[in-house]
Amino acid sequence: MKISLETLSKDLLAGNRRALARAISVVEDGGSDASDLVKSLFSYTGRAHLVGITGSPGVGKSTLVDALITEIRKSGLKVGVLAVDPSSPFTGGAILGDRIRMQGHTLDKSVFIRSMANHNQAGGLGLATYDAVRMLEAAEFDVILIETVGVGQSELAIAQTADTTILVLMPGSGDDIQAIKSGIMEIGDIFVVNKGDLPGANKSASEITSSLELSSFANDWRPPVIVAVSETGQGIDSLWSSLQEHFKFLKESGVLLNRRKAKVQAELAELVAARARENLKNSMESSDSVQQLLEQILDKKVDPHTAAEGLIQDLFRARD
Repeated sequence: MKISLETLSKDLLAGNRRALARAISVVEDGGSDASDLVKSLFSYTGRAHLVGITGSPGVGKSTLVDALITEIRKSGLKVGVLAVDPSSPFTGGAILGDRIRMQGHTLDKSVFIRSMANHNQAGGLGLATYDAVRMLEAAEFDVILIETVGVGQSELAIAQTADTTILVLMPGSGDDIQAIKSGIMEIGDIFVVNKGDLPGANKSASEITSSLELSSFANDWRPPVIVAVSETGQGIDSLWSSLQEHFKFLKESGVLLNRRKAKVQAELAELVAARARENLKNSMESSDSVQQLLEQILDKKVDPHTAAEGLIQDLFRARD
C-alpha cells in the first residue's frame, strides 16, 4: 500500500527511520512528489552542520568517514551520512556501495547512512543530494557528512553544498602536488593526509602547510593540516575538534550565512537549468514550431544562437 506524503512527513518528523529512507527515495526519484515533500518539510531544515568530504579515489574517504562517525557519536550527536557514488550505466544506481565500509554503525539508531548515485552530474553530486540533506535535517540529525565521488578541477560542487569541506589526500600518490597545481586547495577548509602510517606522510603535510602559507584567503580561517590513520583512529579527534572550531567560526563571523546563500543560488540555478532542459526536450519532440525552427537552421535561414534565444524566451513564457 502506497503511503501518503502527509503520513510520510509526520512519520519522518517523529523519528521513523523507515520513513526517512522512503523520503530520500522520493526525492531521488524527483517529480511532483519530491517537490511536495520538500515543501512540507522545508521549515524544519537548515539546522545541521553540513560537512563535505572529498578527495581522489583510493585515499580512504569512506574509512575516514567511518572513524569520524565514531568520534562524533562520543559527543552524543546524531550523524547522517550521504555517500554519493558514480551512477551505474546499467541501473542508474550507486555502484561503489560505500556503506559496506561503515557496517559497524548499523545498529546505532543515531546514525543513518545512505548511498546515492550522482546521476552523472559533473560536479560530483546529484541534484537530489540537496533535498536528501533536507530530509536528514528534518529528522533532526546534527551533523551530516557528504562523501563525494572524487575531486577534480570541475568537481567543486561539494564546496557549494557543504558548510565545511574536508579535502582528503594521501602520501606517496602525488595527490598533494596535483591539488596544489589544479587550484583545488581553495575548496578545502580542513586538509587531512590520510594513511599517515605510510612513508612520506609528514613530508606531504609539511608541503601542504607551506603551500597554504603562501595562499590568500577570503576570510580569517586558516585551514589546518591533519595527519590521520583512519584504521586506528589516529588524528580523528583532532579532525573533529577542527570541524567544531570551523563551524563556530562560520557562525560567529557571518560566513555561514554567505555560504548558505551561495548554496541556495547554485541549487536554484541547477533546478531551473534541469527543468529548462526537460521542457526543451519535450518541445523538440512534440512541437511543430520547434521542428520548423530546426529546419530553418538546417536551411541556414536562422543561426543556432538566434534560435536558442527565441526558445529560452518561449520556455519562460510557458512557465508564467
